[in-house]
Amino acid sequence: MNVSPQGPDGHIKISREARIAASIRSILEDMGEDPNREGLLKTPERYAKAMFFFTKGYGESAYDIGKDAIFHIDHNEMVLVRGIEVFSMCEHQLIPFVGKVHIAYIPNGRVLGLSKLARIAEIYARRLQVQERLTKQIAQTIEDLLRPPGVAVVIESVHMCMVMRGVQKSSAMTTTSCRTGIFKASRAAEEEFQFLLQLKQNW
Repeated sequence: MNVSPQGPDGHIKISREARIAASIRSILEDMGEDPNREGLLKTPERYAKAMFFFTKGYGESAYDIGKDAIFHIDHNEMVLVRGIEVFSMCEHQLIPFVGKVHIAYIPNGRVLGLSKLARIAEIYARRLQVQERLTKQIAQTIEDLLRPPGVAVVIESVHMCMVMRGVQKSSAMTTTSCRTGIFKASRAAEEEFQFLLQLKQNW
């Protein structure tokens, strides 16, 4: 069992990973499984490591990632990055949902490094989430970092909680959106956003 150094009271502190592994071992036993059989012997530890990877976004700041990649440039036309793959865990059942994020904004003399848009989405996705909040967090962070005339974020995803349990609808796609500024006020901006989203990639 992994342990961390002794605490001030002299007791050895069990690591978070070891605590999760012990809990998974108990769950396996309650399911009627034998956690000591060959196929499951290392499963509790593997699961614990996987969960920390799935939720590594708690240890990262989207604002810190973004603020070091803001560039001043004379460009005021729409910037769109689409098809950013994300993997997240629904906080209701701890079951994954997977999808794609499309991010657009209108610059106002400042732009964000393109890869940082994907990193911002990744940081928030690697937490226990609901899709609606994830969408808003991405938009709000870009809004706060750049103060642009407008931001639009759309997420399309498949939730395994709808595929594997409950209604069991494998073809169900959930779409959420968050728009600020000109994307709310201007029909032209919204139409351009929708047009660019629908362009086919020929390469």
